[in-house]
Amino acid sequence: MDTEQRLRELYDAFNARDVDAVLDAVTDDVDWPNAWEGGRIHGKAAMRSYWTRQWAEIDPHVDPIEVAERDDGSVAVAVEQTVLDLDGGLIAKRSVRHVYAFKEGLVARMDVEE
Repeated sequence: MDTEQRLRELYDAFNARDVDAVLDAVTDDVDWPNAWEGGRIHGKAAMRSYWTRQWAEIDPHVDPIEVAERDDGSVAVAVEQTVLDLDGGLIAKRSVRHVYAFKEGLVARMDVEE
């Protein structure tokens, strides 16, 4: 499976709230942005806790639009993010870029570029 397909499946898993499938795609010490509360989180347990809290409060959906490998080996994904409240009301809709670094085929770090 190529990197683009793996990342698209990662977004599908996130949108389906399949946290186990997402965690299977990241390193044990993954470094991930906490875009909702601020700061960064580290490790699978912290990522699970973060998303569990987030999904209890808001309903985010992220659609990958374009995937491109960068010269440094990272992969940039242009995404459309839609965030709803739990009643279906629109909180935010915007385009951003997610940038992934990999280690041994797994996501080791993700950053958000506005």
